[in-house]
Amino acid sequence: MGAFSIWHWLIVLVVVLLIFGTKKLRNIGGDLGGAVKGFKDGMKDDSPKIGEKTDQDGRTIDAEVKDKQNS
Repeated sequence: MGAFSIWHWLIVLVVVLLIFGTKKLRNIGGDLGGAVKGFKDGMKDDSPKIGEKTDQDGRTIDAEVKDKQNS
């Protein structure tokens, strides 16, 4: 009883196709591909990272934040 053989995976594929149908699976695949593409485009964005501040020229301002403790 090791890993599933190719025959097990083919039977699972046939059952999934019978339950959902090819059109619905194609739509799900397209939606998933669009989401991945949108995520990759968002990661390539040139906007500053969280916690970085920029001035009006688009340069990064290097600053430190010091905590104030109220006594």
